[in-house]
Amino acid sequence: MSEALSDLINRSFQNLQEGEIVRGKIVSIRGKEILVDIGYKSEGILPVDEFTDPSEIQMGAELDVLFESFDDEHGMILLSKKKVDRQRCWNDVLAHAHESMVVDGRIFKKVRGGFMVDIGMEAFLPASLVDVKPVRDLDQFLNFTGKFVIVKINHKRRNIVVSRKDYLEREKQESRRHQLGSLEVGQVVKGRVKNITDFGAFIDLGSLDGLLHITDMSWGRVSHPSKVVKLGDEIEVVILGIDKDQAKVSLGMKQRLGDPWEKVQEKYPLGTRIQGKVVNILPYGAFVEIEPGIEGLVHISDFSWAKRVNHPSEMLHIGAAIEVLVLNMDPAARKISLGIKQVLENPWQKVRDKFSVGERARGTVRNLTDYGAFIEIEPGIDGLLHISDMAWNYKNLKPVDFLKKGEEVEVIILSIDWEAQKISLGRKQLTEDPWQNADQTLPPGNLAPGRVSRIANFGLFVQLENGLEGLVHISEIPGVSQQTLEKSFQVGDGILVQVLHVDHQARKIALSLKNVPTSTGASVPSES
Repeated sequence: MSEALSDLINRSFQNLQEGEIVRGKIVSIRGKEILVDIGYKSEGILPVDEFTDPSEIQMGAELDVLFESFDDEHGMILLSKKKVDRQRCWNDVLAHAHESMVVDGRIFKKVRGGFMVDIGMEAFLPASLVDVKPVRDLDQFLNFTGKFVIVKINHKRRNIVVSRKDYLEREKQESRRHQLGSLEVGQVVKGRVKNITDFGAFIDLGSLDGLLHITDMSWGRVSHPSKVVKLGDEIEVVILGIDKDQAKVSLGMKQRLGDPWEKVQEKYPLGTRIQGKVVNILPYGAFVEIEPGIEGLVHISDFSWAKRVNHPSEMLHIGAAIEVLVLNMDPAARKISLGIKQVLENPWQKVRDKFSVGERARGTVRNLTDYGAFIEIEPGIDGLLHISDMAWNYKNLKPVDFLKKGEEVEVIILSIDWEAQKISLGRKQLTEDPWQNADQTLPPGNLAPGRVSRIANFGLFVQLENGLEGLVHISEIPGVSQQTLEKSFQVGDGILVQVLHVDHQARKIALSLKNVPTSTGASVPSES
């Protein structure tokens, strides 16, 4: 017996196991089935559709197949070439592939939750990993051929998950790094407005986005980025800063134009009159734009020569067009001081020779305060009439007790400070000081008529005929207590009092009702 025949007999009786890979030879082709001799007592059946390449189906061709099972009904063996190919492919993947590896593939079938991709073997592509953005129409990706990233290999289940999204993001990052490396500070580039926020706009530069901050859009004041750029606009910007670690780029628009502050001294020398627009109002003044990018401050003290301005909003509003005068300038600090009143004629210069100390003048009460009254003695010229100069006897009184707003009064000029532009006025000085002869006109012991001017818990204040005020202490009012004082007397009551003492230096007069005859002092209660 030859050695070949002996080997054939041995193989014919070998004990094949399901799942075993054996070598066979094509011995017959019958429609959709192929008979393969694997050296067993009967041939095996192999489906034609397991061959992806029809040229492989040839009589006598040898191939490896998987022994799947026996067909007891026909006594045939069921074989599979496809499973052998898949096993070898899987082994090849395990030998060469790894997670994060980039592979070529073709999306060939849509399944629940995603797609199947042919990468040499079947791999699963979840729908969420098809693109960097959510996709509504998944059918558009069928038969797509491209690159994918292996994101998971499950050895137990022998399956692979791939991602196109990861590949696209990886490509974008690589492109971003490349573009970052090509950019330089000061470089002018073109971009498209991609997004607008309250603080600026994001500009699409291609592989990366740059931030155009609101402060870098214009040399002038910008209320909102949307006032300067619109979505989709193609604009030119300057690279201001590059952060390669964070992949961030800062951009500017105004830097493409010349800085208006560079020639500000030449354009606006001191003393120049300029037309401007009010762009901001604060408690201490107003900012005026004299050209885009150049603003100056009008301090509240430079609003008016004579009018007392408590807040800039009393005279100005945002958007108002006004004429100003350049007072001071600091280009390095980007500061300009402007004045409104300096554009107008100073009324104080006109009246410098008109008024002098000691002269009488007539004016109108323009404003009343707790400490006095402002009297307009000339258009635009106010003087202060302090409460202490309203009357010789002013203690415990207020300006409203002497004057009314809008009332015309006569005053005397007490002092003038031309530099500070202040005038002090007096009204009591129009009459003689009654205190000078008070100790002669009101000798102690004399009786003097008067009227109750005020009632306090410690006594009565009495206005005498000479205009001075004296105090009748409660201890000098017989038959009266603190509880009954206001019941016994009323403001305005005529009353006869006795002078006890005149303190010329302290300007105080002590009065009494004790020794006043009841027949002449009718308002004095009788003793019980």
